[in-house]
Amino acid sequence: MSEQTQAKKSFFDGRFGRFILPAIILQSTLIGGGYATGREIVAYGAKFGSLGWVAGLAIFLGFGLAAFLMFEIARIFRAYDYKSMVKNLIGPFWFLFDIIYLLLAVLIISIMAAATGSIVESTLGINYWVGVVGIAVIVGILNLYGERLIERFETYGTIALMIGYIIFGIMVITTTWDDAMQVFASGDTSYVSDFSFWTIIWSGIIYVGYNLAVYPAALFTVKRQKSIKDTLVSGLVAGVLMTLPWFLTYFALMGFYPSEDVFGAEIPWLQMLDGYGAWVVVLFGIVVGWTLVETATGMIHAFLERLDNNLEELGKKKLTKKQSGLVAFITLAASVLLAEVGIMDLVSKGYTALGYGMLVVFGLPLITVGPYKIYKHFKKKKEKVDTVA
Repeated sequence: MSEQTQAKKSFFDGRFGRFILPAIILQSTLIGGGYATGREIVAYGAKFGSLGWVAGLAIFLGFGLAAFLMFEIARIFRAYDYKSMVKNLIGPFWFLFDIIYLLLAVLIISIMAAATGSIVESTLGINYWVGVVGIAVIVGILNLYGERLIERFETYGTIALMIGYIIFGIMVITTTWDDAMQVFASGDTSYVSDFSFWTIIWSGIIYVGYNLAVYPAALFTVKRQKSIKDTLVSGLVAGVLMTLPWFLTYFALMGFYPSEDVFGAEIPWLQMLDGYGAWVVVLFGIVVGWTLVETATGMIHAFLERLDNNLEELGKKKLTKKQSGLVAFITLAASVLLAEVGIMDLVSKGYTALGYGMLVVFGLPLITVGPYKIYKHFKKKKEKVDTVA
């Protein structure tokens, strides 16, 4: 093994692999369904104008807490696929998570496929179907070659995507800052009516709820974590990384509040970037295409891990590389067909309904049963030490 290969291995298997990598995989899987178009930020926070930051704070706390609890439970019980994880939380009812997870995975990828196809066509001049099929092939190849390639692709890809969204955010925020400050100074919440403070918080909770579907994508990285310190730090890093793009998009949107041209658009980012030059729009098309690849790859890989675990339990061989690639491609094909429904309906109806379901079968058990199981584990461990002493 060459020195360069050893350096790369130690980089991913050392502190970076324990503290940062799980958070990066979560953020990279989240970004497609959570931020790419800006439609999600409008629906779950920005529509509340000057008070939308409250939803963002709830989202940060929810993402960070859920990440820590999932990492710690996975570490303690060696639950590195979502079936094993959920069985530790809801026992025989684990199949309910299976159903909701698959529906959400297809839904999230559908929204990204619909957005990506139209954006790539309008920005890069590539035919809608050529763009979507091309991305499906890339996702299939990534799942064909497995964890090592996915870790590297999503790590470097996430760095590039974050730089891209930071550039977009700075461009928009710096030119619309005075308008955004006026929204906060006047307390403008005029885009919506008849809502309470709790409505804003609950909006953030629902956003966390439907995005819980991305969490299993990071389970395979938890194998490197050795202590509760690892999971605590990684959970905090995940909360920051997963919420930073939300606030960037939120503050960018505030510069246009409450414009129907932006807040009523299927892809608000395209509207906000209009007028900054063709190169910006083309770059945005590339970034959105990449987000679809990362999101689809992460969610489908989690499903493949689940299938492999189930096959092992039945005493059968794991999926071959070709079979894994084929499953990935079929899942994407189903998502592309669903994408014909349209982004607005998918976000407003599909996300909310499945978000409630994910909160019930995963979120609620995670924050109730999860801490109890962690407490019992450490209590049992302490009693064992005391007995030996």
